[in-house]
Amino acid sequence: MSQTQVLARKWRPKSFSELTGQDHVVRALTNALEQKRLHHAYLFTGTRGIGKTTIARILAKALNCQTGVSSTPCGVCSACTEIDGGRFIDLIEMDAASNTQVEKMRELLENALYAPTVARYKVYIIDEVHMLSKSAFNAMLKTLEEPPEHVKFILATTDPQKIPVTVLSRCLQFNLKQIPVQLIAAHLKHVLEQEHISCDETSLQLLARSAQGSMRDALSILDQAIAFGEGKIEEAGMRDMLGAIDQSYLYDLLDALSQKDGAKMLAIADAMENRSLSLDAALQDMATLLHRVALAQVVPSAIGEDAPEREQIFALAKVFLPEDIQLFYQIAINGRDDLSRAPDEYAGFTMTLMRMLAFIPDDMTAASTGGQDKTAAEAAARGPSSRTNLEIKRPSLSVTIETTVKPDFDINLSSFSDGWRVMVNQLKLSGLAKMLAQHCEVKNVLPNEIEFCVPETHKHLLDKAYQERMQTALREHLGKPVRLKFSIGIITGLTPAELGSREKQEKHSQAVAAIESDLFVRELVEHFDAKLIVSSIKPIQ
Repeated sequence: MSQTQVLARKWRPKSFSELTGQDHVVRALTNALEQKRLHHAYLFTGTRGIGKTTIARILAKALNCQTGVSSTPCGVCSACTEIDGGRFIDLIEMDAASNTQVEKMRELLENALYAPTVARYKVYIIDEVHMLSKSAFNAMLKTLEEPPEHVKFILATTDPQKIPVTVLSRCLQFNLKQIPVQLIAAHLKHVLEQEHISCDETSLQLLARSAQGSMRDALSILDQAIAFGEGKIEEAGMRDMLGAIDQSYLYDLLDALSQKDGAKMLAIADAMENRSLSLDAALQDMATLLHRVALAQVVPSAIGEDAPEREQIFALAKVFLPEDIQLFYQIAINGRDDLSRAPDEYAGFTMTLMRMLAFIPDDMTAASTGGQDKTAAEAAARGPSSRTNLEIKRPSLSVTIETTVKPDFDINLSSFSDGWRVMVNQLKLSGLAKMLAQHCEVKNVLPNEIEFCVPETHKHLLDKAYQERMQTALREHLGKPVRLKFSIGIITGLTPAELGSREKQEKHSQAVAAIESDLFVRELVEHFDAKLIVSSIKPIQ
């Protein structure tokens, strides 16, 4: 009875064209092979299961294919088939993790001096090369400095920082990337089609995400999924196998959050706890979901038409304001970091939920609040809302919260800009905070927000403390909540400081002219050769 080959081996790429997600490496190697610009040592770096050893073997075939050195080895000659089968006599593979000692390296390097038995090049693939001892690296270095023409070294590592610089400098280095989720999902779909196994889109996404950028891990998990589902792959089974959180829990939590229903949120958390679901994974998935909601709000096209749960994501995008989603995302990832310090996982998880609840605005555009359904039209009828900043600092959390209030005042750009110079002198400001206000030009005025521009030469004044003092002073002066925004750029008009300076200069010029025209002063100048010290003239206030 023949043994079924595991998918990771069965679907291992055998040519550059079959590789997924490493186009930058493939392009460079292809060009080098086609132009016959061959290096004596290559180094592939990156995390596990992304193709380092696979690319090394394909490169060995490209160098030794009987049809000639080429970026497209034939795959059918004896050299290609023997390399694919792991029995090519002139391809020597070594796992440095198991052979760290210098004796092994010296033996390998002594053999490198001999010409290949049947091949064009003798190829050495050394995996996890960073595990070699210092003495072994020193032994390798001499050969890398003066390599025989018939030898090619292909090194692979997950930790290039541990490789001596003297070795790195003698290798052509390629950094392999983690493979994006969508590319993994597409490859798994192709494999399943060829294997005649059905799989829904959500299960594909779950499998692809669980691989964390590793195609080898993805295929291994797929093997497990096929066995778990007895030949078929379904979402419920995948969630059970992976311990993945049922997304309905997350949508229910965010729905309860929009209604400020803390009791419902705790009930959902209790249900998750009773099912022994990983609450750490729940916060990770919550952050992923919030990220997708943020994308739907800012770049809707980033959510594909065929994306699972697309309608629910866009529904949430309409319920919450973009800045609230940003805040909840920060709370979720900080809450996940806090789990290890919490009394227990349940306490850490529910405290994170309560933190979201505590910071949710009193009034949300198009949100369901207090059990009443408030549509976008109703929100618009209420008029624009304003949001004031509240800084919250905790040992593991430092974020700026914006609370929503209804504005009951109206200011416009022209009137505010015209009165800004006078207003600056009326604000309860001193020192550098006052200097910041004096060097601000009003750029835009909204009912709840004023935007200022500061010239590049005075950007050092944009200290957070000075901004906050200026905002507090403006709120007190206006008697209304207002948010300030600052940018650095080119001033198109005159700041209060420049206007004050110009006015001072004009007054000084008038004073100088008045002194020069005075009869007594003119007689002193004409008859006694007196000189007027202009800098000493001060206009009368």
